[in-house]
Amino acid sequence: MPELAEVEFFRRRWDVARGKTVKAVYLNPRARDNRGLPIAKIKKVLLGQKFLASQAAAKQMAFYFTNHLWLGIHLGMTGELAVGPAEREPKPHEHLVLKMSNGQELIFIDPRQFGRVLFYQGQGVPEWWAKIAPPILSRAFTVQVVADFLKRHGRAPIKAVLLMQERFPGIGNWMADEVLWRAGFHPQARAGNFGPQAILRLHRTLRQVCRDALKVIGKDWSDPPSHWLFNHRWSDGGKCPASRVLLKRAPVGGRTTCWSPAKQKLGAERR
Repeated sequence: MPELAEVEFFRRRWDVARGKTVKAVYLNPRARDNRGLPIAKIKKVLLGQKFLASQAAAKQMAFYFTNHLWLGIHLGMTGELAVGPAEREPKPHEHLVLKMSNGQELIFIDPRQFGRVLFYQGQGVPEWWAKIAPPILSRAFTVQVVADFLKRHGRAPIKAVLLMQERFPGIGNWMADEVLWRAGFHPQARAGNFGPQAILRLHRTLRQVCRDALKVIGKDWSDPPSHWLFNHRWSDGGKCPASRVLLKRAPVGGRTTCWSPAKQKLGAERR
């Protein structure tokens, strides 16, 4: 599933049409991504509107148009945004297409249809955007916020807690593994066992991984450097880039998890 940095990368793709107007709208009425949408209304009100700005938050994107129109997209597991030439028929798995005045099309593709298209017209911020937790790189994401959340979910493994979007928006499987590996915490460590210094280190590492991911992947889909866990975690036989010890892989909190037994030991979170 696309995470914070991947979502930012796809958001940037559509920005090539910022400042242009919508000339035509295609919404697949049979796609699960578009369930519950007033398709006829959206087609009518988006026509002629100018694409003003966009923003990414957590695993979602919002695109703003004139006349107080919001278009939201959640990529789900297999969704992506693309840009193509105008005057063509939508291909399979293209569930939303905006034909723009610059001769390009803004395309939402989702083969497995676990994503979602959202829509809002009106003053203020739609509920589906307002309810997203404060970004990890914002001032609102404090050490105390992390401490309180870990205490609330004290019996859960820290890997599972880091995947909870209501506090760690945009953190997915690979980013959670990267955070825990860099910070030196075992993914099965109980969230309630984290001491003050460990919480401080976890908070600092979360912000560091988010900054690094946005800089490398979110900017232009560049390959992460070899000293990240990212490049070694995907299959059995990978080695820890720090210790060169074989990595371990097992389900933790319902997700396949990778860690370094040499670097991440149970008990480190208590210090």
